Amino acid sequence: MLPIMIEQGVSQERLQQLGVDTWDDWNCGGSSFDWYYPQREVCYLLEGAVLVTPDDGAPVELQAGDLVVFPPGLNCHWEVLQPVRKRYRLG
Repeated sequence: MLPIMIEQGVSQERLQQLGVDTWDDWNCGGSSFDWYYPQREVCYLLEGAVLVTPDDGAPVELQAGDLVVFPPGLNCHWEVLQPVRKRYRLG
């Protein structure tokens, strides 16, 4: 299984090149749930913090300003530490 990839300190220029402003929005308050990624997802956290624990790996903490790639086939557990708002793109 490919790891979760995290890029921190992403420049506004890079975000514009990726077209993040055109991606779908997703919001979630404090909660805890299991999640499966049937396909690759790229997301940019606008607000909040979350702890993502893959079924076969160590926990990864994500926070506002992180650009994240979740690989296809990933089973994980999300624990939303601070309400999250993200933009995401599938595929």
